[in-house]
Amino acid sequence: MDTNVQSFAVANLRRRPEVVQTGGFVAGFDPSTTSPHINYATPLPGAAPTSRDVAVLIEVFRGRGLKPRLEFAPDAAPAVETALRGAGFTIEETHEYLVCTPATLTMPPVSAALLVEIPSTDEDYASIDATLTEAFTGEFASSPEGAARLRRIQENGGAVRFVRAPGGGCAGGASCSAPAVGTSELAGVGTRPAFRGRGIAASVTAALTETMFAQGAQSVWLEYSGEGSRRVYERIGYEPQGTRLYMALEE
Repeated sequence: MDTNVQSFAVANLRRRPEVVQTGGFVAGFDPSTTSPHINYATPLPGAAPTSRDVAVLIEVFRGRGLKPRLEFAPDAAPAVETALRGAGFTIEETHEYLVCTPATLTMPPVSAALLVEIPSTDEDYASIDATLTEAFTGEFASSPEGAARLRRIQENGGAVRFVRAPGGGCAGGASCSAPAVGTSELAGVGTRPAFRGRGIAASVTAALTETMFAQGAQSVWLEYSGEGSRRVYERIGYEPQGTRLYMALEE
């Protein structure tokens, strides 16, 4: 599964507005934001970069005023971590990823109070973006560009789903990138603190996963942020399959 996940990471970065491929790496950039979580690179599966390859990649980022940063499945490109460390990169985080297949998906009970919706208006997308900002405690700021990125995901073969709050707006939501190489990444599952513990994350995750299977994906994968969220995902059929590294070159 590591190679599939890594191949997906490459394909997904190639969807960015600006793409640079150099020395066994693919870097994807979105000029509308400087976020390192949007602008980063990943190696091709099996890449064995030289010190020169890494140096060129660093300049690709610095020439844009961005922090050199990569996300990748290390088992799919075992030589990359050592090459990056040799250039001064350090590990930001190590994330385990979970995978769901049509055979393991378990849909949660249907509840009228947890109706999962497809966003349709600018207000919907803006509300989902604001909710994710609140859910992730300000890791990124909500913005028109963030709402526009969510709309592009929905309109370009991926999916965005949310549960509407009783008084309007969004209680919780998430998105799933369009499938590539038989798999898809589900990301940004977030619930506003006032609505946690009601099954919103499970309902949105299950709905998105089912949608990707209907669009031909053979698997869907995600990373979790803590044991509580891991239990939510495991209850609907996600199982541990591997790890991903986040590495960056600090100033």
